[in-house]
Amino acid sequence: MRYFIDVILPIPLQKLFTYQITEAEAEFLKPGIRVAVPFGKTKIYTGLVFRIHNQAPTAYDAKEIHQILDDIPIVNQTQIELWQWISSYYMCTLGDVMRAALPSAFILESETVITKSNVEAIDESILKDDEFLIYEALHHQSSLKIHDISSILDKKNVLPVIKRLIEKEAITVEEEVYEKYKPKLVRYVKLHANFSSEHALQSLLEKLNRAPKQRDVVMTLFSISATTKKPVKVKDLTTESGASSQIVKSLIDKGVLEEYFIQTDRVQYEGEDNEASKQLNEHQEIALKEVQTSFETNNVTLLHGVTSSGKTEIYVKLIEEVLNSGKQVLYLLPEIALTTQLVTRLQNYFGEQVAIFHSKYSVHERVEVWNNVLSSSAKAKIVLGARSSIFLPFNNLGLIIVDEEHEQSFKQFDPAPRYHARDTAVVIAAMHKAKVLLGSATPSLESYFNAKQGKYGFVELMHRHNNVLMPDIELVDIKDKHKRKRMTGHFSDRLIEEITEVLEEGKQVILFQNRRGFSPIVECNTCGHSPQCPNCDVSLTYHQYRSQLRCHYCGYVAAMPQSCEACGSTDLDTKGFGTEQIEEEVKQLFPKANVARMDLDTTRGKYGYEKIITALEQQEIDILVGTQMLTKGLDFRNVKLVGIMNADNMLNFPDFRAHERSFQLMVQVSGRAGRTDERGKVLIQTYNPFHNILQQVSTNSYVEMFKEQMDDRYNFKYPPIYKQIKITLKHKDYNRTETASIWFAKSLRQFFGDAVLGPEAPPVARIRNQYHKNILVKIPKKQSLAKTKEAIIKINNSFSSIKDFRSVKVILNVDNF
Repeated sequence: MRYFIDVILPIPLQKLFTYQITEAEAEFLKPGIRVAVPFGKTKIYTGLVFRIHNQAPTAYDAKEIHQILDDIPIVNQTQIELWQWISSYYMCTLGDVMRAALPSAFILESETVITKSNVEAIDESILKDDEFLIYEALHHQSSLKIHDISSILDKKNVLPVIKRLIEKEAITVEEEVYEKYKPKLVRYVKLHANFSSEHALQSLLEKLNRAPKQRDVVMTLFSISATTKKPVKVKDLTTESGASSQIVKSLIDKGVLEEYFIQTDRVQYEGEDNEASKQLNEHQEIALKEVQTSFETNNVTLLHGVTSSGKTEIYVKLIEEVLNSGKQVLYLLPEIALTTQLVTRLQNYFGEQVAIFHSKYSVHERVEVWNNVLSSSAKAKIVLGARSSIFLPFNNLGLIIVDEEHEQSFKQFDPAPRYHARDTAVVIAAMHKAKVLLGSATPSLESYFNAKQGKYGFVELMHRHNNVLMPDIELVDIKDKHKRKRMTGHFSDRLIEEITEVLEEGKQVILFQNRRGFSPIVECNTCGHSPQCPNCDVSLTYHQYRSQLRCHYCGYVAAMPQSCEACGSTDLDTKGFGTEQIEEEVKQLFPKANVARMDLDTTRGKYGYEKIITALEQQEIDILVGTQMLTKGLDFRNVKLVGIMNADNMLNFPDFRAHERSFQLMVQVSGRAGRTDERGKVLIQTYNPFHNILQQVSTNSYVEMFKEQMDDRYNFKYPPIYKQIKITLKHKDYNRTETASIWFAKSLRQFFGDAVLGPEAPPVARIRNQYHKNILVKIPKKQSLAKTKEAIIKINNSFSSIKDFRSVKVILNVDNF
């Protein structure tokens, strides 16, 4: 009988590929084990075993696998089921999901290795100069890799030379798969076994009398061993004895000391013993009991708790319960900035049971967390992470907490799979028979709607901790202030007055402007020309700290021009403002205050967020200027004032969610004020203080906002009333994109009639030299989602088979919010 395996490859293929295996391999292999397999003419990929069976493929001859890479599966059965669900729901391939789910260190790369051929003697006279150089190098080294040959010949394209050498039978070429993950080994030393007897030890010390430094090292080794009773690290030994590592090496070479290595985790918890979790107040106690009761009948519960009501303490109590029952907990956060602040709080309670997983961690650190979760290690009972942590291989999940569940950062936009972590968490929980708690001060309309419909449980926590009042929110009409000449730069007299007062009290201020850089437009006052990005349809943003113009879509950078490119005039002006400009103005207005900025530019490093958040917590910063990173659930005890510099640019965004998002952003950033004993103050600068959303923010009336927005959603058939799938077509030729999108929309209308909107160009119609067109398909609740997707996939397949459209990229985005 012949045996075969279906393999998931980390490339976007619609079908799985089948390979042939031996009977012994069939007995050893299980779904979830990695295998190295040949694919195409020369490539080798890391595949993941999906299924073992006896049916040979009909369309092609199954190749044999190269090698098996694991002893046990690195992906469990539940995960494979989850991958299948993501693939079908979000309309992408299993290869896309594999690429997103596995840490890149697990997806081994193949590298071409060149060795000398076995032919006895090659006539060296037939070799050209560059060929001879490589042939000669192989006399000194057993094998060479492509990049080695590039450096020997000092040229990039070395493939023609290799091809000629193969034809002359001077070399052979093979693919070698190499592992990217390297475990961290720590070097330890101990006294060699030869000196274990007293007599041998005595004679050793007498011998070392002539080498006092070496004798000191040995004596220090004894004293460290005696006091700590633990293995001795080389690093500790050199520090304690004051000797160089060279002396330790010479003792190892002499056979006096013996070195050995122990594998260790890269991320370790260094803290003290754990604290007991805090006592809850009466409102939190009631909310906790309601959540527990809700979990008896509902798998998903929404906790609507106002900002600073102490939701985290309720989460901690629930986590304690789940850990006591021996299960794992996943705590999802939208922003890495939030994890840095929460890690400390959770580690104080749960010590080394907390593992962290997000993209600022190195590949090796992520592999270690993955392995700890897979083996249900005590070091990963609680996983705290951003959206990618839903892919970790949990075996025994009991609870998923989705904090700030309304955040759009939970949605992955590029590349595929374009999943939403909150919705995927609900599916994973169902697979593990676990519970999900969604927490937010400003829930998304979808979740609140589901709670109102009885699909989710619902709990409210409407009192702030310590019964502190909600912040006092004041709307400042800057149109009026401009008229009366009461503006200094972008600051109204009211805002300056309040900042001065707060700084005098020794409290802190947060200023929110949802745009980074210095100003979004540079304009010539003479001819009106404004520098544009050559690759996208947007003007370049001016970044003053590097004196350059940047595109925030494709990353294009140019030096700030001294004169207008169109007319040569030196009279250039900046329009609009970003965080950099606010930071500069604040420094001029309040020269004595310590000012810092928190946006994408200042938090690039691994610890970028940590440095700023810690400085604010330790009150080294008086005024913090930032973008929406500031809004996401951060807890600052000493902030009394929050200033929103311009509320209008959020409200006037061309998107059906603009009003909901603006409300959430403003309420969240307001919630950073007055979180301890004194009531905070929020000033919102706007040209339109009578706007409904701003009025709702100022009275903190979420329910009013919900009702008003839901009326619009009903009237215009938007989520959560209708589901939607957005189809984006991209190509560098404008006319081709236009023709292709019209064809696609026409085909969709034959199936769905008026439920298809578009094709329409998005606000930024060209990005990275590619023109975009969007088509929106609205799906009523009664219409089968599966059949709708089937029809779209059918149309997409017909579209791909048209020769002219083959080069147009089609992106299918389900639930594009």
